[in-house]
Amino acid sequence: QVQLVESGGGLVQAGDSLRLSCAFSGRTFSSYVMGWFRQAPGKEREFVAASSWRTDITYYADSVKGRFTISRDNAKNTGYLQMNSLKPEDTAVYYCAARGGMITTRPNYDYWGQGTQVTVSS
Repeated sequence: QVQLVESGGGLVQAGDSLRLSCAFSGRTFSSYVMGWFRQAPGKEREFVAASSWRTDITYYADSVKGRFTISRDNAKNTGYLQMNSLKPEDTAVYYCAARGGMITTRPNYDYWGQGTQVTVSS
């Protein structure tokens, strides 16, 4: 059974950085596309970033392009989301997700973590 566990969230000030981690277990991580999504209070879940299994293909939402970087260490079964120059509008619960097949920005991923809260104060 696949499990995803996020960590690294917290309360930071605008302009600060955070690195989220996503620990993957239960299957071969390198076989899966990895994605990050977020959901702010009162809003729908939205796409943030995605990576193919070799990280040779990456997608980013326009709102985070140039500030966030998705990466993965397949040997450690762990994915990461480095978030720099954080803004108050980045405040949300962040979820990592995994899917077999093609990389996508749509939320039709097979497996989801429980989420980690990121709060950015102004």
